Amino acid sequence: MIDRTPISQIVARKIHEKIKSGAFLVSERLPSQRKLAEELGVSRSSLREALMTLETLGLIKTTVGSGTVVCEPQGSVAPITDHWRYSDHYSVKDVFEIRMIYEGRLARHAAQTATVDDISVLTTATNKMEAAWSKGDLIENVEEDLKFHRHIASKSKNALLYQHYQSIADLLTETQRQPIPYTALNRMADSIAEHRTFIDALHARNSDAAEQAMVAHIRNTAKCGGIDL
Repeated sequence: MIDRTPISQIVARKIHEKIKSGAFLVSERLPSQRKLAEELGVSRSSLREALMTLETLGLIKTTVGSGTVVCEPQGSVAPITDHWRYSDHYSVKDVFEIRMIYEGRLARHAAQTATVDDISVLTTATNKMEAAWSKGDLIENVEEDLKFHRHIASKSKNALLYQHYQSIADLLTETQRQPIPYTALNRMADSIAEHRTFIDALHARNSDAAEQAMVAHIRNTAKCGGIDL
């Protein structure tokens, strides 16, 4: 599976680095989108997607008339439904439920088809995810989580299921980013442990355990954002 990181995620990381380095200060307004796009050498569309990612992660806030400002680090337990960008079409709970159905089944397939190399990819992604969280790199943390789940999906034995999964990738991705600002330190440790439990199920070629581990992981992630499934 070839990893192609979207330009918007690369841009989001660059802006996040500026925030962490102090180039962009808390409560400071970011340059206009035109100026920022020129400075970063990217299109306005890629920049807008990057800014939406950063806002989902709670790193910036855009308001009409005030522009985009850097936020104070969040640690609240506000429900993620307050900031769900697809609320005009689907609820967050709807998407988490679909994730449980799709990814639970995909987990079963992965237990049957994963190779030693696949397990290595998942282990590396989990290790990098853990390291990124420990150093406060939310962008990398989410990138590695996305790689983990997408790689599992790529092991599907059902082409139609995988096609449907890919067709709603933007919605699924949002449920992985959305809880990050409200994730307690111990919850991330639990999330990493859940990844490793799933990997153990792959080692054992245990389809039931793999499905159960994935469904529990998604349910716990939803609960972190105030959603009971």
